[in-house]
Amino acid sequence: MEPIQDTPDLSAYLAADEVIDHDHPLVRQIAAGLARQAEDSYDYARRAFEFVRDTIPHSQDAGDPRVTWRASDVLERRTGICYAKAHALAALLRAEDIPTALCYQQFDVVHGLVAVRFNGAWHRQDPRGNKPGVDARFSLDGERLAFVPDQESGELDWPVLYAAPHPAVLAALKAAPDRPRLWDALPTRL
Repeated sequence: MEPIQDTPDLSAYLAADEVIDHDHPLVRQIAAGLARQAEDSYDYARRAFEFVRDTIPHSQDAGDPRVTWRASDVLERRTGICYAKAHALAALLRAEDIPTALCYQQFDVVHGLVAVRFNGAWHRQDPRGNKPGVDARFSLDGERLAFVPDQESGELDWPVLYAAPHPAVLAALKAAPDRPRLWDALPTRL
């Protein structure tokens, strides 16, 4: 799959907005702490990925009914589904000037992850959170995603790299009063 930027302007993948609010003080504080430990931008990106993957439980796995969608809220409340965790990781990466896109996979429902730009290429990363059967890792040398689509059964990787969350994803997150009802409203297609 060859990724397709939804906008040719690379600066769009560094922008702050209502969702990827990397200008928020909490996002800046966490980013600064991770940056102090990092040797370089690659090490920072790996640390940010592992921070989101390992310290923010996927709300379905944790049985947490709260719905988060804004990056700063995900980081403050320490919970979120795949989309929310992708928003948090995108904010942490963009806070350190690493171009980051949101991207999606198609299973029974749409799954969210990110792509980071290093050395002139996009590399997808999935901060969903590991559990038995899921072993996602940060990698620029071949993908180590949480899930691999089975194209024969209609699953797929969407090639578009979005600078902002897909409207269907954001609408579902904003409308859900809790995770059980969000689960019933997750987008099944983009």
